[in-house]
Amino acid sequence: MNVEIITIGDELLIGQVVDTNSAWMGQKLGDEGFHVIWRTTVGDEEQDMLAAFDAAMKRAQVILVTGGLGPTKDDITRKTLCRYFDCGIHFSEEVYQNIETMFARKGFVMNELTRDQAMVPDKCTVIQNQAGTAPCTWFERDGKVLVSMPGVPSEMKWLMTNEILPRLKSKFRQDLFIKHQTCWISGYTESALAIKLTEFEEGLPSFVKLAYLPQPGIIRLRLSAYASTEAEAEQAISEQKAKLHTLLEGNILVEEDKPVEELIGEKLRSLHVMMGTAESCTGGHIAGMITSHPGSSDYFAGGVVSYCNEVKHKVLGVSVDDLEKYGAVSRQVVEQMALGAMRTLDCDCSIATSGIAGPGGGSPEKPVGTVWIAAAYKDKIVSGCYHFGTVREQNIQRSANMALLMLLHLLKE
Repeated sequence: MNVEIITIGDELLIGQVVDTNSAWMGQKLGDEGFHVIWRTTVGDEEQDMLAAFDAAMKRAQVILVTGGLGPTKDDITRKTLCRYFDCGIHFSEEVYQNIETMFARKGFVMNELTRDQAMVPDKCTVIQNQAGTAPCTWFERDGKVLVSMPGVPSEMKWLMTNEILPRLKSKFRQDLFIKHQTCWISGYTESALAIKLTEFEEGLPSFVKLAYLPQPGIIRLRLSAYASTEAEAEQAISEQKAKLHTLLEGNILVEEDKPVEELIGEKLRSLHVMMGTAESCTGGHIAGMITSHPGSSDYFAGGVVSYCNEVKHKVLGVSVDDLEKYGAVSRQVVEQMALGAMRTLDCDCSIATSGIAGPGGGSPEKPVGTVWIAAAYKDKIVSGCYHFGTVREQNIQRSANMALLMLLHLLKE
């Protein structure tokens, strides 16, 4: 079942808003056996939207549209859909009551623009949006489906999960089963891993694909099997995964497609231990990654952003003599930061970073991108020096990923 995703909005084209909708939808659709063949982003121009709808209807059976359903003048998706499907528009009392209920619950006041959101195309099935005010509309033509949803991620996700995916699965017979398996790999660069897996990749069945998904400090390998039955897809994945384990031995960290900070959280929760962070060059980014997940208070005690040496000494207890002798970017200092975090935050394990994120501040001995990382758990501590590059944002992310991976290795041991 081929699917095209269309996202609408000038803000997406100019980079003011990042399109996270397509990524989320693509993953969920793939998990349910739908094949996303195209992703299109268009601005708030009627002719461009009409062209996108027309092209999508020619190459896909299902078209999922998000964006442009708000109450302001630049939100023209509903009007454009009426033109595309050659239909009028009418007021829906049911939609209006849904909006009234939502506004009353939030304590908002209705106005004429809000009332306009109850106007719906004549040739559609209206699906009530229980997460927002703009309704979802479902169109059918020549055996194909076009669904228009709000661009607000929380509203789109509610509609996809509770309404759209169940309806699509009910309407279209599933004749292709897709099974994915993701493995997190450490200890390889992308090119080195590709060389290592050359024979493995060449020997894959034609219906099994291998994809390399590199991230700073980590590589995700994704096996995908496309088969006529679910059992066939699962068997193929199981067989190829076993071969990967033989080839890569201890370099496979986990077999789940989850962010590394979520994997750390699960491990900490299973061990019933608390962690803390002591960050210099990452400036609190690691703590932000961890606390972005619900329930992180179960295992995260807190963090210290020790950007200057005075904080490293006064809060974390780093030796002034070591700071002067070895410098802030050193094994001696970063290990003391990790131990100081455990002591200050009264936690069982910690990670610490100290480096030169750039673009300035480097030296011949310690160029930009030099980062020392330490991880501590109870009475054991490990550390390492890394050279990530010259781009500040990448250095911060790579340092964060590597620090979390270092602790994950330590916890697994």
